Amino acid sequence: MDKTLGYLREILSNYNDEHHTLGRHLFRKVSEGRFASEGDFVRLLDQKEIEFLNDILPKEIRYAKEEQDEKRAHELNEVYELLF
Repeated sequence: MDKTLGYLREILSNYNDEHHTLGRHLFRKVSEGRFASEGDFVRLLDQKEIEFLNDILPKEIRYAKEEQDEKRAHELNEVYELLF
């Protein structure tokens, strides 16, 4: 699995409960998919999935920066930029 997608899967695991059906769906999608890159993954997202990621990624990037995890922040930002 692409390293960036590994970080994405890790944060999606926080949205993998009964209150986050779209988060659970995306977690499975990234876990079960065979994506060569984050670009391949993003190209297969529908509008609702994009909106969900647009909502959570800024929070998760900010949290990674607060924790001084620049690598995680950078990798998650890579996905976030592709959503536009």
